[in-house]
Amino acid sequence: MSDIQAAKILDLKGLPCPMPVVKMSQEIGSVNVGDIIEVHTTDPGSLSDFPAWAETSGNEVVDTEQGEFIKIFVKRNN
Repeated sequence: MSDIQAAKILDLKGLPCPMPVVKMSQEIGSVNVGDIIEVHTTDPGSLSDFPAWAETSGNEVVDTEQGEFIKIFVKRNN
């Protein structure tokens, strides 16, 4: 398990692609630069969608965990 301290947790479980990444893009501005948002999703497409979104938006996926659901940790870089 990750010991990353998230500034915000988004529960996006059950949302189909592309909604988890859409919701993330809407919420990234609600945390400070350098903060982490922890996303909980059940959409397997998120495993490729989030890194692609992070690259184009200038943010960073710092960790991913898979278990009962997928956890993606995104750092706001700008």
